[in-house]
Amino acid sequence: MQTVVITGGTDGLGRGLALHYLRQGARVVAIGSTPAKGESLLTEAAAVPAGGHATFLRADLTSVAATEQLLTALENICPVVDKLVLCAQRYRLFGPRKVTDEGFEHSFALAYLSRFLLSHGLRDRLEAAQRPVIMNVGTPGVPLGRIHWDDLQLTRRYGGTKATLQSFRANDLLGVAFAALHPDTHIRYVGYHPGVVATDMPNHLPAPLRALTKASFSVFASSVPKAVAPMVRLLDEPPGERFTAYQKKRQLPYKRKAFDQEAALRLHHATEGLLRGRSA
Repeated sequence: MQTVVITGGTDGLGRGLALHYLRQGARVVAIGSTPAKGESLLTEAAAVPAGGHATFLRADLTSVAATEQLLTALENICPVVDKLVLCAQRYRLFGPRKVTDEGFEHSFALAYLSRFLLSHGLRDRLEAAQRPVIMNVGTPGVPLGRIHWDDLQLTRRYGGTKATLQSFRANDLLGVAFAALHPDTHIRYVGYHPGVVATDMPNHLPAPLRALTKASFSVFASSVPKAVAPMVRLLDEPPGERFTAYQKKRQLPYKRKAFDQEAALRLHHATEGLLRGRSA
């Protein structure tokens, strides 16, 4: 029985993937922050005919300490991890800058730091699998946003959109650095852009924009089952290269500024320094 670990596993694409692999008889560990959504997933999983086994783990992925506790829990229950899917995201495009108790800007903590910690923290469990793969779900290939090297926590001229886009660009580099730092690994790291998908993302937006976004989703967005299908193909038949990036079914050229190895290693070492110096 393969083990699939999914952050954001109780909503949207994460939930869709969880249910797919449960139907395939896998052991699925879904990580989320809302117990009610976790219970809902477990109830639906129990109704899957001859399905796999579902576990829900509650975790606040904006917290480094909580993510480290999650790693310990995963190590205790998962001797092997076949697939790690990183989906957890909560858009904060508007409003004032929010800082976690450990001193990190919210989007940087949730959308990037948690993925950094889980990618590297579960490497031994992934190495124990036959065909291990990490899928980091974001927006590779989108030429928006940048890394603010002189102010990673955006203490000056903060903007929610700026912070969100920086987290996406950081995740592009995370996969590049992972492959560069572990040249002998058989883990395949895939950066994946699913396109526009009909999830509950608009619920986190202000009322006027929420209505507009929902209306556009009804016209342009793919359904979750349709969006999950190409993800499953990559997860089940991962590419041969240590790092690849895709927009839906299209593989992106590796020689792009977004995937610069020097920048990726620079961010990796800067992240290690931030984690060593965190306030809690």
